[in-house]
Amino acid sequence: MRQTETEIFDANPNTAWREDTIASHRRAVERVITSARGRLCEPISLRDMSRVAYLSEFHFNRVFHQITGLPPAKFITAMRLDEAKRLLLNTTLSVTDVCFEVGYTSLSTFTRLFNQRVGVGPREFRYLAERITPASVESLCAHYAELTVKTMVQPPEGVEGFVHALTLASGPIFVGLFRAHIPQSRPVGGALLTSPGAFHIGPVPDGIYHLLAASLPTVADTLGYLLPNSANLSVGAGDGPVIVREGRANGRFNISLRPMALTDPPLLVSLPFLLAERLK
Repeated sequence: MRQTETEIFDANPNTAWREDTIASHRRAVERVITSARGRLCEPISLRDMSRVAYLSEFHFNRVFHQITGLPPAKFITAMRLDEAKRLLLNTTLSVTDVCFEVGYTSLSTFTRLFNQRVGVGPREFRYLAERITPASVESLCAHYAELTVKTMVQPPEGVEGFVHALTLASGPIFVGLFRAHIPQSRPVGGALLTSPGAFHIGPVPDGIYHLLAASLPTVADTLGYLLPNSANLSVGAGDGPVIVREGRANGRFNISLRPMALTDPPLLVSLPFLLAERLK
């Protein structure tokens, strides 16, 4: 897992200086993200962002990566695709028009990136709204809950762990197993929980993965699941990389949920993709 800026500064004995610097860097990154959100249809260069942050380009690139886990350009790409999801479901714009609205001049590039990062193509994502209902989400959560209880009786192959939360989640919790430490690209596997507790994902091919979880609030319409409001989301990551050898993971993993922050990469994939696969 990436080393956080807090861990880097922990070696410095001047605690007050360290905390002030971290807070200053976080405010600079938040300022850039807020500014970029209002101009996603325009080109946004590293120079533009560093000026908003009042930092040199080199220093800004390093600080942004440390705080968000992504280089600035990749974070902006995630923001563009997240906005594209909103336009696909909330407007009647064509896929081509959506492509231009979020700053892309090539439809093929936009479609390829959307497919890679979201897990389905733009048109298929738009069709999800017709195929997924709150009732189908509840049914799938109940199915996974029963399956998890059965698999916990005898330790199975795959990945196991426990999701913790300070408050009881009111809606489904998605746990995804990803090849990278950010919620982008298709998950290797996933599970749905009705509340914090034990989970099982399997079978899983051998490799090194990262666990990421998101708790969605209970909603009355489909769009609430496909376009969850980040202000109501809780997210969390597993406590270390997951190493799977001969079908079994290197232990059990804990995930602690916390409120989603402005500096967290947009949740591009997870529940929509998993539901699409299960509803086929």
